[in-house]
Amino acid sequence: MDRMERFIKMDHILRGSTSVPKQVFLDRLEVSPATFKRDLEYMRDRLQAPIAYDREKQGYCYESGSQFQLPGLWFTADEAHALLTAYRLLENIQPGLLDGHVEPLLDRIRGLLGGEDHSWEEVVQRIRVLPQGARRVDSKHFELVSHAVIARKRLNITHYRRARDERTEREISPQRLVHYRDNWYVDAWCHTRNALRSFAVDSIESVAVLEKSAKPIPDEVLDDEFMGGYGIFGGKPVETAVLRFSPESARWVANEIWHPDQKSELEDGGSYRLEVPYSNPRELLMDILKHGSEVKVLAPESLVVLVRDKLTEAAAMYESGSITS
Repeated sequence: MDRMERFIKMDHILRGSTSVPKQVFLDRLEVSPATFKRDLEYMRDRLQAPIAYDREKQGYCYESGSQFQLPGLWFTADEAHALLTAYRLLENIQPGLLDGHVEPLLDRIRGLLGGEDHSWEEVVQRIRVLPQGARRVDSKHFELVSHAVIARKRLNITHYRRARDERTEREISPQRLVHYRDNWYVDAWCHTRNALRSFAVDSIESVAVLEKSAKPIPDEVLDDEFMGGYGIFGGKPVETAVLRFSPESARWVANEIWHPDQKSELEDGGSYRLEVPYSNPRELLMDILKHGSEVKVLAPESLVVLVRDKLTEAAAMYESGSITS
């Protein structure tokens, strides 16, 4: 009987009685007292099993009211991805966010990932979650921003807008940090623009914490503003993009979630029709263009023109040899 099998059997024994003497475990598990002690400590420390010893009844039991469930030996794809993503995120988290809490969380995840037959180090080595497009963030800036988010303080920031190649001074009330597509963003009330805005933390070039309290914005207002349309800069949806993917691309795209409120259907001939709400087309445009000739925008006309113009510019660049040839 391997160790995980013993954990499962110990869990079954504990659930079958209000108090289990030590000798019962030794007999049913066929282990030595030393092995039982090691297994008991592992379940308590690494798997967070709430096993108590009842001195009056001289036996072990789960603490009253416990909802503990023994982790499975194997995980589903979603569970493995969630655990490994959480591990990588915590392992590489910027300083200043959840200081003092990260290592215990990492220990907990290591305990879930590891076992007698495979260490957590081997699991992390053999199953990878690869970041893509992560941008460098100044650790001092991140620390100040995260502090202001938790402490509910306003910030003065210098923000660099890449799209316009310009810098602006802003006073903001940060509401929450968002980790999206391997990059950090801060959702905030911008007192300079008197509106909600989302700022990429890596585009913040200077930051100062103010003594003024941050303006509170209800979560439902933030969700309505930032999670309605497509992408991190979505805003409230004002248009619906209608896209048709080729049968070849449909084999992949049909299993993708572009937006929680998307509508889709497989058409005759194998094409895939996708409808997604959006406000700011910036991120949607990039995701459309990466599919090249395998996707066609059907509506709205403004998005059709935008995509067509970008493709025309790209084709002209190759014909003229522009961008430094």
